[in-house]
Amino acid sequence: MTVAATPDLVAAATAAGTAVLAFNVVSIEHAEGIAAGVERADSAALLQISENTIVFHGGRITPLLAACAQIATESTAPLGIHLDHLQDMTLLSEAINTAAALGAGSIMIDAAHLPYLANIERTRTLAGAAHAAGLWVEAELGEIGGKGGAHALGARTDPEEAAAFVAATGVDALAVAVGSSHAMTTREAQLDHDLISRLAGSVQVPLVLHGSSGVPDGDLRSAVEAGIRKVNVGTALNIAFTGAVRDALSASPSAPDPRPYLKAGREAVSDTVAALCRVVAVAPAGKVGPR
Repeated sequence: MTVAATPDLVAAATAAGTAVLAFNVVSIEHAEGIAAGVERADSAALLQISENTIVFHGGRITPLLAACAQIATESTAPLGIHLDHLQDMTLLSEAINTAAALGAGSIMIDAAHLPYLANIERTRTLAGAAHAAGLWVEAELGEIGGKGGAHALGARTDPEEAAAFVAATGVDALAVAVGSSHAMTTREAQLDHDLISRLAGSVQVPLVLHGSSGVPDGDLRSAVEAGIRKVNVGTALNIAFTGAVRDALSASPSAPDPRPYLKAGREAVSDTVAALCRVVAVAPAGKVGPR
């Protein structure tokens, strides 16, 4: 199977009244675990590589992106690749120039830390370049909490402002602040479902929910029913991975081979992914989720 195109996955989810899950990749083990979990759930998803992960890998986009593309190609599930939360201008330029050729179908231009008009200007300029390179473009408005500094916890995206932002920038999807927060280790977020519905009615592009690891299953389903079409998950995978690694190391503290504990981490990621796919892919009555 070839790498799936992000707009195709999102369009299929939109038509079915569901959402595409986008899972953060930190290592090859994450990517393999995500692919296995999506296959087990008979679903579709995005392998998502963030700026923080690129920095972790020495600032190099190509190695992990190439690995994800190969994993997606060999998977029996429809898997696309998305570059997430890119802020650094040098990295954005490199990604726009090279990502499509390496297998990525979409990119998030994150200028939400800037004032509203500056966010519009930077996003519009970079979105034009990304579109010319064949990339589907996501942006953020509302400063979703949990990233530190620029992202204000408790912020909410205004529907009228969101509509104007999308019209001015030409982006293909919009990440909105509706009550979730990045990096939550407990599932206690309370989403504003009425706001999601109003945003979906105001904005003519798919809505994206960031910080979904902190959202309970029922709230995730309700958010999708209200209009969320892409659901980002990162922290939940890391909790599963590191927990399994800790357990494996505790059971064999003197074992020199990393493969057993990396395998345990990979399997924990797969279990978490499969469970979340089953939660989000549950379509409203009379509709069928993406397959």
